[in-house]
Amino acid sequence: MKNLLNTLAVAGALCAPAIAQSTQAPEGLKEYVPVLPSVRAKFFDVDPKLGYAVKDVGGGVYVVSDNGWQSAFLVTGDGVIVFDAPATFGKSIPSAVARVTDQPIKILIYSHIHKDHIGGSAAFKNIKGLRIVALNGVADFLKEQNDPDRLLPNETFESQKTIRLGGKTVELTRHFYHSNEGDLFIYVPEARFLMAVDCVTGGYAPFEGFDITTNFREYLKVFDQLLAYDFNTFVGGHLTQTGTRQDVEITKEFTMDVYSTVKRIHNNMDQQAVIAEAVKIIGPDNEFLLFKVVLDKVTQEAMAELRPRWINRLAGVDVFLESQVQTALIYVRWDDKGS
Repeated sequence: MKNLLNTLAVAGALCAPAIAQSTQAPEGLKEYVPVLPSVRAKFFDVDPKLGYAVKDVGGGVYVVSDNGWQSAFLVTGDGVIVFDAPATFGKSIPSAVARVTDQPIKILIYSHIHKDHIGGSAAFKNIKGLRIVALNGVADFLKEQNDPDRLLPNETFESQKTIRLGGKTVELTRHFYHSNEGDLFIYVPEARFLMAVDCVTGGYAPFEGFDITTNFREYLKVFDQLLAYDFNTFVGGHLTQTGTRQDVEITKEFTMDVYSTVKRIHNNMDQQAVIAEAVKIIGPDNEFLLFKVVLDKVTQEAMAELRPRWINRLAGVDVFLESQVQTALIYVRWDDKGS
């Protein structure tokens, strides 16, 4: 019993900051920093009766948001192309389009598989002749899921596709920075508009674990790939404002700072000395716990450095910083080339 108590005490002491960060008690929630005023000023002005707002960003492109999710549509001379149909307001997109133009919706493009971004597509099922465009991998996944809320694509491709409609062009390119089945860059050159969901959220730090990426190696590359495009407006699929090149650049800076900080602390730490100190308390037998001691020490030291550097630059830094550090640590520990 004494050994068990010692083990729990060590684990508790090492993890105490993380527990404080993740607590859901009302008093614990007050520890988080409110949304930065500079970000709050750019919220979409959502009509509560409609549940969404529409912003004209030029070149025939309109962004739709409920301040939680984002989609967009392109009005052409021969119909409308919709980019994603989020589960929260997808049902309202046809009426949102009708408020802007009398052109019919002809194409729906899926950015990737996740139901929060395409789970409202069922609202489009009665549109005759609708082309639903997606990557082959996305289509295969959705066939297996057989989800009535996510309509099956009827037009698929492997890696690149160009759509021309009514004098407008949409360029689609596959990447793998977020989901195993593929993620699209959606680019409208005439509008200098770029959409890539779940990598950059204007004004905010990324969502948990760098947008729950399944491939941090590719995530590290995505920012330069985005910046290679000529765009003014960026849509990342989430939250309260449209983005710009500057938003991509600052998210890159944050991501690289997390990665390099974790790598430096991990690679320079005397891990055997850390383990030896823990062995004095819990003994040598619980190797999982001893390994956790090392990982937790890297995590907490990295967070202590990163939080003050970023807490006033991006909204929500403190909400998911631990998960960002842990995602980078998994990559550094098991996948990276080392020092």
